[in-house]
Amino acid sequence: MDYKEYNMLTAAGAPLRSDSEVQLFMNYAADEAQKVTAKINGSYHTQEELRALVSELVGYKVPETFRLFPPIYSDYGKNITLGENVFINSGCCFQDQGGIVIGDGCLIGHQVVIATLNHDPSPETRASMTPKKVTLGKNVWVGSHATILPGVNVGDGSIIAAGAVVTKDVPPGCVAAGVPAHVIKRL
Repeated sequence: MDYKEYNMLTAAGAPLRSDSEVQLFMNYAADEAQKVTAKINGSYHTQEELRALVSELVGYKVPETFRLFPPIYSDYGKNITLGENVFINSGCCFQDQGGIVIGDGCLIGHQVVIATLNHDPSPETRASMTPKKVTLGKNVWVGSHATILPGVNVGDGSIIAAGAVVTKDVPPGCVAAGVPAHVIKRL
């Protein structure tokens, strides 16, 4: 299995069985992502150096307008899509095996968590997982300590309030807050 094959599997939403070759690939890919994030997080880097390291993490050249304040954590890396003028603040955790799309102009606050995998609810097969992509539209602002769960789409121009736990889609041009998050205002 390789990254392309694995990304196609997760895009289909196929269950990822814990007793399969998929798990072996996930372990390999996680080790590779940890090597790169350790480089990113281990010492000071200019923004140019950070863009090169993040490009290594995600597997393509990120836009020149991308900015990052480390540390950042990713358990896979090769299923993150970054638009133009994206800023990611320090301490973010991206579980990106199911796919994370961050649109143009997005601002990601301190210690945001974006998760794309759910464990199987059955105790007998709980170690197996199901991937679901998370998509942030253009010009989304995600406040500090927010958590966005698998399968969520956040519409263009929306704001996710600090500390929110987003369990369902957020329409464009809205502010979502709370646990679980709900729309509290239209912009």
